[in-house]
Amino acid sequence: MRIAVTGASGFIGGAVATALADADHEVVGFGRRADGWSHPSGSSRVWDITSGPLRGDRAFDAVVHAAALADDWAPIAEALRVNRDGTRNVVRSFEDARIVHLSTSSVYDAFTPTVEASESTPAARRFLSSYSASKTVAELELAGVDAAILRPHAVYGPGDTTLLPRLLAAVRPGLSGRRLVLPEGAEVRHSLTHIDNLVLAVRRALDPASPAGTYNIADDTPVLLSVVLREFLERRGVRARLVAVPYRRAFALAGALERAARVTGRRPRLTRYAVSQLGLERTLDLTAARTRLDYRPAPTNLVGAETW
Repeated sequence: MRIAVTGASGFIGGAVATALADADHEVVGFGRRADGWSHPSGSSRVWDITSGPLRGDRAFDAVVHAAALADDWAPIAEALRVNRDGTRNVVRSFEDARIVHLSTSSVYDAFTPTVEASESTPAARRFLSSYSASKTVAELELAGVDAAILRPHAVYGPGDTTLLPRLLAAVRPGLSGRRLVLPEGAEVRHSLTHIDNLVLAVRRALDPASPAGTYNIADDTPVLLSVVLREFLERRGVRARLVAVPYRRAFALAGALERAARVTGRRPRLTRYAVSQLGLERTLDLTAARTRLDYRPAPTNLVGAETW
């Protein structure tokens, strides 16, 4: 197949583009930088999806739309410009191609726990971040289109620059050694998504025989987040204990920091969105992906985390 991948210079887009090129597909990776992605049998092109529909060659069998602004503190106008309007430009650019749109489980209500949520769970109408809001309306741009919408949660693995590295950076010294302070001590269940499982889901969704639709994507079974974090710290050679703070206290503190940030113009050290993602259950029902995409994910896996 001839496949376009947007956001190929990023963690997820790059992993997807490389895996598809390794599988002998003809892959063109699109990004804002000319040097964003490279592969011996692939090619890259510069395209800012916010600039309008793609000009020139649009003859692709499929497109994987991974480009996004994944910043929970971005101004809402900027988030909408990239995530909603950019998706609209992708749809207009590849009218005859199947679109695999990489969305997020953050479209579910962040104010409450996500417990084995199915795709029929109503999308949120209240939001803790511009990221959630903009990705929710971005999905609406796929209405009536031959598209598979994938909703992963907490994507991690080789090349991750956001999730686990940020938690690593949050380790602080204390009187009794280093510690990582987390809402509820991260003693909550999560459906994490290894990048290899997300790539697998993309490949299954690209199959012309796979039905269009919306699919939750995650590792084989939910895990206790605290257990995963302890293993990650151990593999990275970091001795730190997890310290629990009550969820309500952490949420209130984050709210106060957000209010102060709006006055100072500086980014808050903690957001309510981050607290809600770490301190509440976030588990997904994978039945639709398993039955309709023949998705067979591996369990949560931190092998190799020493070098992530």
